[in-house]
Amino acid sequence: GLVAVALGLVLGLGRYEWLVLLITITMVLAAEGVNTAVEAAVDLAAPGYHPLAKIAKDVGAGTVLLTAIASVLIGLLLFLPHLWPIVVAWLL
Repeated sequence: GLVAVALGLVLGLGRYEWLVLLITITMVLAAEGVNTAVEAAVDLAAPGYHPLAKIAKDVGAGTVLLTAIASVLIGLLLFLPHLWPIVVAWLL
């Protein structure tokens, strides 16, 4: 998140690009928080192995993975239009 914000400052993102970036960062952090809460609650309720506990933890981790993948795609959509001319100019 910090790297994306720094890159956004360097590239001069527009207002709506900042909005999308901040919502994306917030969603990933929120998913991480919910996953941590689910894992703690499951560990408290079922300290040993239980198949339902595994499902709950896997779904929480899958949600984090899904938001992380989406954040990479959003980052590409936000940053590539700004970075592409720089890359092309550097290569030529």
